[in-house]
This record gives sequence, structure tokens and C-alpha cells, in this order.
Amino acid sequence: MHISEAERNRGETTMRLLIVEDSRRLRETLETGLRRSGYATDSAPDGVAGFTAARTGMYDVIILDLMLPGMEGLEILRRLKQERVDSHILILTARDAVADRVAGLKAGADDYLVKPFAFDEMLARVQALLRRRHGVKNPEIQIGDLRINLAARNVYRNDEPVTLTAREYAILEYLAMRRGHIVTRNEIEERIYDGRVEPASNVIDSAVCSLRKKIDEPNTSSSNSLIQTRRNLGYVLDEVCH
Repeated sequence: MHISEAERNRGETTMRLLIVEDSRRLRETLETGLRRSGYATDSAPDGVAGFTAARTGMYDVIILDLMLPGMEGLEILRRLKQERVDSHILILTARDAVADRVAGLKAGADDYLVKPFAFDEMLARVQALLRRRHGVKNPEIQIGDLRINLAARNVYRNDEPVTLTAREYAILEYLAMRRGHIVTRNEIEERIYDGRVEPASNVIDSAVCSLRKKIDEPNTSSSNSLIQTRRNLGYVLDEVCH
């Protein structure tokens, strides 16, 4: 399982995913796909390890198989609800009977996806759960003339498409989810870079600088950028007031 004790104890508010799946091939496929989509992802190969990680409450969305060795998915769901863990939970399972879906939802799942499934559908469901968790009902966020389609993962400025790398988009998406609030460098480090940024590195500052150049209009001054730096604190994305 890919999670350190230090990560569990940080307690930072970031967007993280946990995959609890005993099929190594599927688990690694999901982990690779979600990381390429810009999400910080941990995984567990069995129910006991999955429950241990999930109960920390550090995950926004948990992707949970039902038929797991050690502890079944439904038991994990029940225990998480008893401990009031508020992570959103997407069930992945080969059980497609209505009774199985009802049992999962009654136990506390937020959504249900039957195997086999298309990765794009699973990703869309995860994104919907992330929007729900952060109180974003509309899949499109408008900040001035900047438009972000969270479902399609497209960005427009003045209705012109903006081309971003996966990490640039992930940073922008998270800042947009937290519109008007300071997002610390530590949050971005955990959310985008999986906590793997070297101490004293300027990789995050460089990434934000690159993002600014792409979403701001030409010749925009730093004081009028949509992404404002709060010295020694972090970054804020919001409409500029003149």
C-alpha cells in the first residue's frame, strides 16, 4: 500500500483518491490513469489495508471494490460510516444485481459502477463526486472571462481554448474549486505532486508561473493576474476587481 505514516499525520485539506482493489492489474491501471489525469492517488490491495487507510479521513473519494480479501467492501462501508468518515465512496464491483446495488448504497456508498467499465466513465463519476464534496454543483466554473469545464476538462479564456498540461490543469482545477480561498504550496504539493517535491524546490512556483502565462491575457501585470500570490501563504484564484 502506497501511503506513509507521515502523510497520514499531515492533516492537510487536499484532493486525494484511494483505490481499494485486490486485482493488481486493475488497481495499477486505475492508479496510472488517475495520476495521468492529475490526481494524487494511493492504493490498497485488500480490505484490511484499505480500511486502515480510509479511516484516516484524508481522502476526498475512495474507489472501493466489494469482494476483497481480509474485509469485504460492505463491512468497510459500515465501519467508515460508524466512524463518521466523510469521504465520498464509489463502489466498483462485478455484482450487478439490483439488490447488491441497493445494499451498497444503503451501507453508505455515494455511487456504484459495475465491472467491466470504461475508464472515462469511472473518471467522470469521480469528478462528479469531487464536485459534490467541494460544493460545486455546476460542472462549469466561470471566473471573469475564464471558463473551466470540469467534466470535459477544457479551459477557455474569452471563449478561446487554452492548452494546458495535465499538471497545469490539475492546479487550475483545484484553485477553481477553492475559488477565493488561499491554497498553500503544501496543498499543491500533496494534491498534484503526490508529496514528491524536493525541499526548497521552486517547481510549484514555476508551474503556477507557467499557468499564469497561459490563462492571463497578454501583457497582464502580476497585480491583475487571475492567480494572485499571497506572500508566505500561497495562491488565490479569483476575478480581479479593478
